[in-house]
Amino acid sequence: MRFAVIGGGVIGLTTAYALVRRGHHVELIEKQNQVALETSFANGGQLSYRYVSPLADAGVPLQALGWMLRGDNAPLRFRPAISRHQWRWCLRFLQACRRSTNRRNAAHLLRLALHSQRVLRDWREEDGLSDFAWRANGKLVIHRDRASFENAAAALDPAAGQRVLDARQCAEIEPALFPLAERLKGGIYSPGDEVADCHLFCRRLLERLVRSPNFQLRSGQAVTALNRENRRIRSLSFGKESLEVDHLLIAAGAASVRLLQPLGIELPIYPLKGYSLTLPLSSHVGIPETNVTDYDNKVVYARLGDQLRVAAMVDIGGWDASVDQRRIAMLQRLAGETFPGAGNYRNATQWAGLRPATPEGTPLLGATTLDNLWLNVGHGSLGFTLACGSADVLGDLVTDQRPAVAMDGLTFTH
Repeated sequence: MRFAVIGGGVIGLTTAYALVRRGHHVELIEKQNQVALETSFANGGQLSYRYVSPLADAGVPLQALGWMLRGDNAPLRFRPAISRHQWRWCLRFLQACRRSTNRRNAAHLLRLALHSQRVLRDWREEDGLSDFAWRANGKLVIHRDRASFENAAAALDPAAGQRVLDARQCAEIEPALFPLAERLKGGIYSPGDEVADCHLFCRRLLERLVRSPNFQLRSGQAVTALNRENRRIRSLSFGKESLEVDHLLIAAGAASVRLLQPLGIELPIYPLKGYSLTLPLSSHVGIPETNVTDYDNKVVYARLGDQLRVAAMVDIGGWDASVDQRRIAMLQRLAGETFPGAGNYRNATQWAGLRPATPEGTPLLGATTLDNLWLNVGHGSLGFTLACGSADVLGDLVTDQRPAVAMDGLTFTH
């Protein structure tokens, strides 16, 4: 079969890889001159297969009101816009802020995440995919607040392979936390989680893809229109140029929303802006070897080879991916207080990106109302974690095969 895939980030590249691996022909279309230069470029790097709780949860709206009063120093910052799309998204988010809804959606995400881990393992072992700073180093979520720790411990699913630790055990798992131990209330440890450099992973996938006669990359070409004929997409327009398609798969992150609106398809996706710092390491003394998430500050730390990646924060309020220096200053301060031995965070490379999130936190995979139009969108902050599993599922769905995981809660309802 012949596919056109729009989007050259980690979702589009893994989708193309899964399809080419099955023997299909793929034309990958990316508006930038190179792949993985936007949301996939400098994300948190953590492959959090077992810690997949959606942002929407009981108590979050009240907590968010308190954060809003803190302005630029809050983990979550909301800026209202004159936008029907934003307010519809926010209303659905509030409706999803129930404990029962959170646990149901977390179960959907966990099912897909564990499959994604298996798929990446197969690609590494069967295809020899390597050299993207991958390690199986576990994930430790630390809690500074007693109430948040007790809530996390109560919600723990033993089947997910997680363990509840006290402050001393947290420091034993990750010695770089010893200076903080007295300020910690405890932590949740997921020994099976992993880490990797998403941008490097995308580059390695592209290197494999370009060797195949079944793959072609169209970079530096922005799609300006999807041309419909009855119940099918007939062609794509790039300004005056057009490309006829047999099957079209959308994996363009937050940009997918505006791409599909002219077709009358309203995706419940809004960009959640996040930030990161990438700090070169001169030594590994005092640097976390385990993936660490500071739950109460909403900051993640991951060592990627000879670099430390620090990522954090959620800005809800627009489609602008530019770096806000006030938010970066906050991230520099928090990182410096948590792991001061890593180096001077003012010298770190700064980045901001738009995470394409659904209100419920679950991605939208599979068919649409058009016969040859497919979706692989809405992964939020779990794009790298869920990418391989989502791609594998799409590879089954588009060829009418039964996917490896149940699709409950993971499909698009028009």
